[in-house]
Amino acid sequence: MMETFRDQTSRKTRNMLRILLLSVLATLVLAEPRYLEDIDIEGRVVGGEVAKPNSWPWQISLQYLSGSSYYHTCGGSLIRPGWVMTAAHCVDSPRTWRVVLGDHDIYNHEGREQYISVSRAHIHPNWNSNSLSSGYDIALLELSSDASLNSYVQLAALPPSGQVLPNNNPCYISGWGRTQTGGSLSAELKQAYLPVVDHDTCSRSDWWGSTVKNTMICGGDGTLAGCHGDSGGPLNCQVSGQYVVHGVTSFVSSAGCNTNKRPTVFSRVSAYISWINDVSTIH
Repeated sequence: MMETFRDQTSRKTRNMLRILLLSVLATLVLAEPRYLEDIDIEGRVVGGEVAKPNSWPWQISLQYLSGSSYYHTCGGSLIRPGWVMTAAHCVDSPRTWRVVLGDHDIYNHEGREQYISVSRAHIHPNWNSNSLSSGYDIALLELSSDASLNSYVQLAALPPSGQVLPNNNPCYISGWGRTQTGGSLSAELKQAYLPVVDHDTCSRSDWWGSTVKNTMICGGDGTLAGCHGDSGGPLNCQVSGQYVVHGVTSFVSSAGCNTNKRPTVFSRVSAYISWINDVSTIH
């Protein structure tokens, strides 16, 4: 049956509205930052290089149980024998979690790993999953037993409360996140050089603007970056001859993990030292 003029007009109107809606949604997506946890998909840092095995001995793989298997979703840092620091958005949904310490290739058992279940996740009380730019993207995982410290598993050094690193301070992100936006998968831990971008620069209107708060730290210019699967992992910064975990990987631009002038954003650990100490000593 032939379409009437009214049917044709109605169909064209619906198509125009559909195109307009898709355009609006695309604009909104590009304007929003995106978290870096990665359910069911594993990959690694964008750019960078494969890390020497166990060269970041506080790095952990946070994994969740699905069926009878565990899957990597986020990173984290061992800060005390029974405590791991990660991002709040990694653990704000109820799951059965475990951490893997001493790991390098998350697809193969190499004999150095320690597998410890998480007994409780302590999410920062001011965390709001509906408001990324408000900050507080940090959580502490209470382990069911203490890790055994050795040459493969060690505690991260944390900064003094309130310390802010200068522009271009050398730092490395480490993690198993994607190698590029929607890109290839890899099993081995990667690292990438992400020097600090100071708050004045990172909060400029042509960079992250007001999305970045002073409780956050930016790393790199977007050329090298964290990506999905890196969330919660450390920003390892060189200070006085040692590496100190100054950041917890939080978000990148939804326009792409490595977007110019949209550096990877981390929760600034030195802004949360009092809370970390309170939680991990009271419990």
